[in-house]
Amino acid sequence: MMSGIKKVLIILSITGCLGSLVKAQISPPGLGDASTAFWSAFGVKRQLDSLGKKQALSYIAIGRKSSPDNDNLFSKQAIFVLNHEVYHSFAPHQQYSYAISYRRQPQYESSAPYNKESTEQEFRVYGRYAYTFDLGRKWKLKNTVRQEFRKFFDADFHQVEEDFQFRTRIKSQITYNVSPVNNQKLALSAEALFSISHLNEPDSQWTAFGYREMRIAAYYMFTIPNSPFTVDIGYMDDLIRDSKSIHKGGVHYLAADLIWNIPYKKQ
Repeated sequence: MMSGIKKVLIILSITGCLGSLVKAQISPPGLGDASTAFWSAFGVKRQLDSLGKKQALSYIAIGRKSSPDNDNLFSKQAIFVLNHEVYHSFAPHQQYSYAISYRRQPQYESSAPYNKESTEQEFRVYGRYAYTFDLGRKWKLKNTVRQEFRKFFDADFHQVEEDFQFRTRIKSQITYNVSPVNNQKLALSAEALFSISHLNEPDSQWTAFGYREMRIAAYYMFTIPNSPFTVDIGYMDDLIRDSKSIHKGGVHYLAADLIWNIPYKKQ
């Protein structure tokens, strides 16, 4: 376990020594064990004040995934998400946000033919703090700490094996401004996830706090000319500890989202 944590810290340090994004993309969630996955979101981002320091982002999204033994990233429904987050840039280079989220996720058997077993619902609240460094004219580095509380239910709102979870996420993202034409950017990020859970079954107990996942992503972002829309296209590799997919280099995601940017209007 210690060697795994050391690898996580090394990757985060390397990413930190390189740059980030105030207008961040909608990153894919973890979709469990698979070979490949697809994530797509449509968001509405609103400016809440005339100074551009407060924003709100609401989005709806779906995810598809393959089974662990094939590469058809659209073969199985993976997740449905509704999310609302409010951001406040309260000081130079500093930002905090808070959010509420609902997720509905099918659960599949762990062995072939990987049939659907059940449906799990999740309600999530989280807050995050970010500090952005300007590294020259074109480079930015954003380091983020995010704390989550996750509560789980089955499809009928009955308790499931995992009652609730506290999860800590630490992320570094470097962003390069490719061109002011269509506001083109490239971003590279690494995120480590640590958690502790309270279980209902087989007995009421806590799991040990520890490292669970590493998510490495690369994104290309641009604004559609003469429109209020921003497009983000990316790739993510989700390295899940003790999973089948970890032996194949992780779960490989293709991601795309469309964001409608609405400027501030005085009431």
